[in-house]
Amino acid sequence: MKELLISLQPDEGPALYEQIYQTLRNEIEGGRIPCGERLPSTRLMAKNLSVSRSTVELAYDQLTSEGYIEPKAGSGFFVCDLSNLYTLPAPRETKEREPETDGQAKTLPFDFSPYDIDAEHFPFQIWKKINKEVLVDEELLSSGDSLGDIRFRRILCDYLYHARNVDCTPEQMIIGAGNEYLLLILMQLFGNLGRVAMERPTYMKAYQVLDQTGVELVTVSMDEDGICVEELERTGANLVYVMPSHQFPLGTVMPLRRRQELLAWAGKGEDRYIIEDDHDSEFRYIGKPIPALQSRDADGRVIYLGTFSKSISPSLRMSYMVLPPKLAKRYQEKLGFYSSTVAATQQRLVCRFMEEGHFERHLNRMRGVYKAKRDFLLHLLKGKKWIHTILGDNAGLHLVIELNTALTEQELLEKAEKKGIRLYGTNDYFTEGDSCFSHVTILLGYGGLALDAMEEGIRRLDLLLTEPDANARSVI
Repeated sequence: MKELLISLQPDEGPALYEQIYQTLRNEIEGGRIPCGERLPSTRLMAKNLSVSRSTVELAYDQLTSEGYIEPKAGSGFFVCDLSNLYTLPAPRETKEREPETDGQAKTLPFDFSPYDIDAEHFPFQIWKKINKEVLVDEELLSSGDSLGDIRFRRILCDYLYHARNVDCTPEQMIIGAGNEYLLLILMQLFGNLGRVAMERPTYMKAYQVLDQTGVELVTVSMDEDGICVEELERTGANLVYVMPSHQFPLGTVMPLRRRQELLAWAGKGEDRYIIEDDHDSEFRYIGKPIPALQSRDADGRVIYLGTFSKSISPSLRMSYMVLPPKLAKRYQEKLGFYSSTVAATQQRLVCRFMEEGHFERHLNRMRGVYKAKRDFLLHLLKGKKWIHTILGDNAGLHLVIELNTALTEQELLEKAEKKGIRLYGTNDYFTEGDSCFSHVTILLGYGGLALDAMEEGIRRLDLLLTEPDANARSVI
């Protein structure tokens, strides 16, 4: 081939092999090195560029894997025909616009999201170390178990038994990419189920997922102890979705008496089941955690859902479902062909994180962090005249605040946004009829906020709610 000039920058930019690869790729794509042209040998290229032969071999290997060149035994490397090679078009120039796209809300400095977590205290160095070790595990190249990594399911069963009194075997557990996926396959498992009941208010993402499966959804009102079982009985539902350990969004913790009533309801019908969503039971600040509803289930009527979204990170997209033995057997017979939707590397990473004790230490640390944040937020709210009632402060990562204000919920959210505050109302969690609250009610999350941002956000909110047009109304 003709002499090829490659200018390398040893002390700048990417690695030397990447510079060689990129230059050759650009020359081939531009037609300056035509199809069928023979490239210099790796030895000659290394000599001309004053680099090691292995550096050139890395560049040639990358070009070969992407289809730009091909080796021919005894002859060297030759440029391929690129007519069938797919390349992404260059991005089109667009006018400058706000970063808000695809319906995503723009970022505000004081976001009291009930979904955010504290990432500052996560043990990233330990996580990176384990991840690096996991990536060289040759076992991960096998197809694996459709229910999820067996080693991971064993450690999860042990954790759930000691932390939540959940008694199960690995054969009852399914690892899935988020609760939404697990709910979808659960609906397939039941088939023609009929009517499904949920609490009112309820977790809207679960409601939307179930609604898309075509089942008939009904909502059941709640009192201070949780879902009203007598009303549930009148709905004629065979399946009910509840959050007994920490209801979202209200923060209600279902007492033992109501749990027993709910289990008795399930026992009255042959195909009645309870979905127990135990989404953030790790974080309780007053008293000992109440064991999971599943731990008191003697008849195999509770389907237990858990997730790592709050305990590790929502971006992990990893949840687990524990089926009663009867349903676990039915799953294997009917849906056992499904492959696990969570990468083996991710499962083994979390498995090692738990086996080596890092998960337990992380949870203990975060309980202290979140309790301190909760206490600080309660301190900031103390004595505010616009507060009527504070609910759900014993657990989780948010407070429920009933307000004394003449503003509507929508007016409050819009005014707060203009002051850089993102608030979360409760109206959207009611799917049928009006809110059960007599006052405008908001969720104040504290998981993802730094203390100084929390303080400034509450200061601005206080100014907003004491403005003349807010007209803080008298307490009823």
